[in-house]
Amino acid sequence: MTGIWEVMRISFLVVFLSLLPIYKMDDIAGDELPELPVPLFRHGRYHCPWTGWFKPSMFDAAKWMLCDEDRSNVPSNQLELDQTLPVVKPNFTEDLQPDDIRITWIGHATTLVEMENVKILTDPIFSDRCSPSQLFGTKRYRPPPCSIEELPKIDIVVISHNHYDHLDLNSVQGLNSRFGKGITWLVPKGVKQWMRSCGVENVYELSWWEEHEYSKDLRIISTPCQHWCKRTLFDDNQALWCSWSIVGATKRFFFAGDTGYPLQYPVFEKIGEKYGPFHLSAIPIGAYDPRWMMQEQHVDPEQAVKIHKDVKSRNSIGIHWGTFKLTNEFYLEPREKLKQALQAEGIPEDRFITLKHGESKIFH
Repeated sequence: MTGIWEVMRISFLVVFLSLLPIYKMDDIAGDELPELPVPLFRHGRYHCPWTGWFKPSMFDAAKWMLCDEDRSNVPSNQLELDQTLPVVKPNFTEDLQPDDIRITWIGHATTLVEMENVKILTDPIFSDRCSPSQLFGTKRYRPPPCSIEELPKIDIVVISHNHYDHLDLNSVQGLNSRFGKGITWLVPKGVKQWMRSCGVENVYELSWWEEHEYSKDLRIISTPCQHWCKRTLFDDNQALWCSWSIVGATKRFFFAGDTGYPLQYPVFEKIGEKYGPFHLSAIPIGAYDPRWMMQEQHVDPEQAVKIHKDVKSRNSIGIHWGTFKLTNEFYLEPREKLKQALQAEGIPEDRFITLKHGESKIFH
């Protein structure tokens, strides 16, 4: 039995490495950035324009997976998981007042946001695995609280980037099959062609700071973040990554997507200055350990609180945790570290919260 598990571990490592960048890209940024920085596009690939940023290489990944301690300790006992990370059935029928904004955490980076009579879905993944195949790869340890068939009518879907845990083939096809042209899809540059290959027609791709006018009262803006893209062996960064700022007549929502925290440039402060203050933000708090490997691509809870402050968010919820085992931190640690980070900054805990899978929260 030990031999079988060792073969499985090595097989998983080989597959995982094949989907990581094949090289490490050091700083290629210019000397001076414009007031609103745009991504660099060189030799057919996108790059963050600020200094000091790099993507992890396959050798970094190998070192991480073979040498670093895994502290995640996700229970195999479902009864224990039901206690520590309960999943509740969403209630999509409760009335919402015109001036309110409601968010439901579906799991990972998938949220359903309702504001100004519009329903917005972020990075939908309803599949069991975030992988090129549902036969292998990282499997979710908390199920989706609802199916695509149980969702209310979705008006808008925003995609932050093309990694498998944020752009899921089955979910895209399922949503398109159910709602068709009724959904407006917003994706970063370089993703539209892939969406079209899935049968999606009503799709718009944007670069940073570009806007889509959904209606006279609602604008959707692609805003920067610090990450990278890859779906196959050799397509590193041929597509862009982004956060999203959704600006309505009375409410503003910020979706941070998947991001590190730029230390060399005030990216999120720029977003807050231009489109804030936000009534609500969805900010990642998990998949951050070990820091030497993850710091350029995933924020930790302390940096998530910085983003909350930078974008001038009145309220935030923590996403990108408690669903897939992606990194080494204890599976409940993001929630606890978020509380500690808020205390350290003197921010009330009810201003940046976590939700149960399927739970909704209304903000006035």
